[in-house]
Amino acid sequence: MKRVFIIAALLAVVSTVCAQLPSVTLKDLNGKTVNTAELKNGGKPFIIDFFATWCKPCNRELDAIAEVYDEWKEETGVKIFAISIDQAQNINKVKPLVDNHGWEYDVLLDPNSDFKRALGIQMIPYVLIVDGKGQIVYKHNGYTDGAEQELIEKVRELVK
Repeated sequence: MKRVFIIAALLAVVSTVCAQLPSVTLKDLNGKTVNTAELKNGGKPFIIDFFATWCKPCNRELDAIAEVYDEWKEETGVKIFAISIDQAQNINKVKPLVDNHGWEYDVLLDPNSDFKRALGIQMIPYVLIVDGKGQIVYKHNGYTDGAEQELIEKVRELVK
């Protein structure tokens, strides 16, 4: 019985890691509607980073990536979509936070956590790497200083 459970758990992980993005309608900071199933980066990998204005580890992670983002883009062509899960009453705090931190990410708003829920995400910060074909190839929960190095290593593997 234990072996069946382990096999089922492994299959669940493999199937979710190689999944396509679900189709959820979000808005960007300018109010433009975006379908998450259509997120792309011209055939190159991209990173989806779930955050909230009140989440200190999320903000530290996005700050750490911001410091090296220009180098990452130049080296690999990677793009970052930062998905705010701030609720509707706090949505007006997202743009000032992004501007104050100088984040040059494509920021999308998920005020009802529809996209987060569709991906089965429980906690933030949560990061996904999507390959150039639109397949989710990597997932990571939480943030510790230096974890962004693992992200770029995974992206480098995809662009070799």
